[in-house]
Amino acid sequence: MNKIDSLKSDDERFYGVGHFDVVIIDEAHRSVYQKYKTIFDYFDSLLIGLTATPKKDIDRNTYSLFEIEDDNPTFAYELNQAVNDKFLVPPKAMEVPIKFPLEGVKYKELPEKDKAHYEELFGDPITGEVYIDEIDKGKLNSWLFNKDTVDKVLAHLMENGIKVAGGDKLGKTIIFAKNHKHAAFIEKRFNKNYPEYGGSFLRIIDNYADKAQDLLERFCEDKVEMEPQIAVSVDMMDTGVDAPRVVNLVFFKRVRSFAKYWQMIGRGTRLRFNLFAPGKDKEYFVIFDFCSNFEFFDEFPDGITAASSQGLSEQIFEAKLDLVIALRDKTDATEEEDQLMENFTENLHQLIKELDENRYQVRSVWKYVKKYKERESWENLNIGDQNDIKTHLAKLPSYKDDEDELAKRFDLIILKLHLALINGNRSQENYINRIINIGNRLEKKRNIPAVAEKINTIREVQDGDFWKQISLLQLEKVREELRSLIQFLDKEKLDPVYSNFEDTVYENKIKEWDILGGYQNSPSYMNRVEAFIRKNKNHLVIDKLYKNLPITEKELVILEQFLSKGEIGTDFKEHINGAPLGKFVRNIIGLDIRVANNLFSDFIQDENLNADQITFVNKIIQHLNEKGTIEKQLLSSATFEKGYERGILDVFKGDKERITKIISIVDRVNGNAGIA
Repeated sequence: MNKIDSLKSDDERFYGVGHFDVVIIDEAHRSVYQKYKTIFDYFDSLLIGLTATPKKDIDRNTYSLFEIEDDNPTFAYELNQAVNDKFLVPPKAMEVPIKFPLEGVKYKELPEKDKAHYEELFGDPITGEVYIDEIDKGKLNSWLFNKDTVDKVLAHLMENGIKVAGGDKLGKTIIFAKNHKHAAFIEKRFNKNYPEYGGSFLRIIDNYADKAQDLLERFCEDKVEMEPQIAVSVDMMDTGVDAPRVVNLVFFKRVRSFAKYWQMIGRGTRLRFNLFAPGKDKEYFVIFDFCSNFEFFDEFPDGITAASSQGLSEQIFEAKLDLVIALRDKTDATEEEDQLMENFTENLHQLIKELDENRYQVRSVWKYVKKYKERESWENLNIGDQNDIKTHLAKLPSYKDDEDELAKRFDLIILKLHLALINGNRSQENYINRIINIGNRLEKKRNIPAVAEKINTIREVQDGDFWKQISLLQLEKVREELRSLIQFLDKEKLDPVYSNFEDTVYENKIKEWDILGGYQNSPSYMNRVEAFIRKNKNHLVIDKLYKNLPITEKELVILEQFLSKGEIGTDFKEHINGAPLGKFVRNIIGLDIRVANNLFSDFIQDENLNADQITFVNKIIQHLNEKGTIEKQLLSSATFEKGYERGILDVFKGDKERITKIISIVDRVNGNAGIA
């Protein structure tokens, strides 16, 4: 970005918009959607993105970045296809349910010996009364680390994992851990339970590890098998690691991101010849899932959409804008609140007014910058104005931006409390409790002169009565007086708790999942063709087919050219197997239900039909609406009307006149789709 914005000595830019012919983005699913997107917008070049897991999040959509519709990549080579073509190997996905990671630790369900242990950890030292009834499953391996849980996971891996060296040694394995403390605990338990491996068989490979890069290279070495044999990874090996010898994956954390889930699975898919012996290649790998990830993605194939990746400054800008609107719309606003609204409005205006016009990010939305540099544009903002400001201006960089991140985070808490108080939201209690907690922690730092100077305000915010009649102006005073003190607070830490409750592997519920069957990163080619045709339903010729209007040979040529020059190319011709193009399209879009009903309305009204005959005609109408055409031989089969062996012949009991009328209507419909 700096190179784009900076100038050479002769006032020319280092990179003009036409400097590159092609810009290639590798791993295009990653966070290229904020600042980097501006770079791609700047260059007038062909943009090529490479990714195994495109995203469709609202604010991080890989498809929209390349200006193509969702699920319709320019080219896709699917995992299933790569497996079928023998370029990759498939997974054998084993779900291994284990009690605590799935259900948490519940005091009342523990055996007596474990209840005593629980009371030691979470009971009052004087009364012995338990003050935590249960530990949520999300807390396990966050701050509660249970020996038996880890021991059972490792034992299952060592017993059931794929072996090499004639079956004597566990093959290369990646354990995906929840965090570094979890990884360290796994390493400690492994070395305790399997001392014969000398401490080098399993190693942590994450950003905390010494010589992590060297360990990673040794683990991934393909020519010669080198220790470590088991890598415990925290994010570092989830993506972008090429380790063909890996035959076991352990999912020891919950995953909810579609991209991360399939990237993790991808660590085991690499092909490896002669892995087990000459001529004995790697044919598959095993995944042991201890946290129900397979079940989750079976129910929610797209995962959970990630929260917005807005920067802190952008969130503050938007909160101030929301506050301005909320104060403006407040019918009982005081003079002080009106002044507060004016102050925030002026602050927002100044931020836009002071933007550096030489920066490309600013110039790319110049239309909006120019408008809101004018103070009068901030008066009487409507919904459209608010949307424009949030969409185009809130994220723009400001050189005068406050660099004290902790102070800015405190600002955001106060701004959100402002809004909660005005709107009467229940969230105000949460924000008030957070400020009380901050006040309590600040008072412990009163030996610092800057903190001592504001001790009255610090004690005020800890008093429950202070919050009963709090005004917005008082709240703003709290923000101004305390924001610069947040830097003195110690980071809150929750000490880890190590337990040894007996966990349970539900052996009778261990099952294998067909996860490749549920993998469809992008639709098949024919699905894309169908989507393209449906999307262009209003095209002149497609619309005529939909409404059963006759089409000419010239119009069919126009339709073929339209499809061939579109994003689906000419490959569709290979898939229609010589069928008329009109029929191919009609079968996709169906026949307008109103047209189908009108075709048979006179027949139904003029003929004295019985219930079965009316049902039969309605089935024809329904079939035409869904499929667009109907094969005549289908009409005379039991497939079309169960209970009548010869279909139309039995339903109408050999009434040739009525049968002829129906077939005549069907012929006209089929004929208008180009079927002889």
